[in-house]
Amino acid sequence: MICCKITIINKLGLHARAAAKLASAAARFGCKIETGVSENKMIDAKSVMSIMLLAAGKGTTLHFRFDGEDEVKARAHIEKLFADRFGEGE
Repeated sequence: MICCKITIINKLGLHARAAAKLASAAARFGCKIETGVSENKMIDAKSVMSIMLLAAGKGTTLHFRFDGEDEVKARAHIEKLFADRFGEGE
């Protein structure tokens, strides 16, 4: 299991399009991927609705937990998605 924190740096936070991109990216991997604003309240990162309910804006630090065979690749991919600002450029 890999645990890490990722801070949202894109201007609009986890709005609908970013939430959909995160859920779609997470769904590519077989490992279990959970996220949340607290380690005690984690949600399934493969669910767009659950991600949107986090209402996470710019500057929010999310906790991630990756557990499974491809957890290393999943973490790298998700970190890259956040670093790229979900392809929004700002």
